[in-house]
Amino acid sequence: MVQTTTRKGTAVLRYPLLHPPLLQALATAGHGSRVLIADANYSHTTHVAPDAALVHLNLRAGLVAIDDILATLVTAVPIESAMTMAPDDGSVPEFWQDYERLLGSVRPLEALERFEFYRTCRRPDVALCIASGDTRHYANLLLTVGFLPQNTE
Repeated sequence: MVQTTTRKGTAVLRYPLLHPPLLQALATAGHGSRVLIADANYSHTTHVAPDAALVHLNLRAGLVAIDDILATLVTAVPIESAMTMAPDDGSVPEFWQDYERLLGSVRPLEALERFEFYRTCRRPDVALCIASGDTRHYANLLLTVGFLPQNTE
């Protein structure tokens, strides 16, 4: 639950995710919407759906890392599935294990060939692109927003 306190007219979130444009973009994405967390090498203008919101978290090379963004996103929205861009040489980057650990029950990661990944990220169901400063090659992650279980109380 998100709690707010008000002091002199300012609301303070007591929640890991504080970035207002990111909160807005996630709030308007629904079940089945996709969220791209793009590495620093990714083209945020040509390989993203034209209507997708673009949120820049790329402060500088190396900041902010995709792992940090993912760790925060999993506290904010349910994740149904996750896709990555497969390296051209067929290798599996070691850091994908960190993604799987952060995602919990969402595994394994589905690796798409580079150009298939680009095509998938240009689909209209991609609601948000988060530009990271992550400089690792093939660090891109495409998440599908899941659904919240129906409250039976």
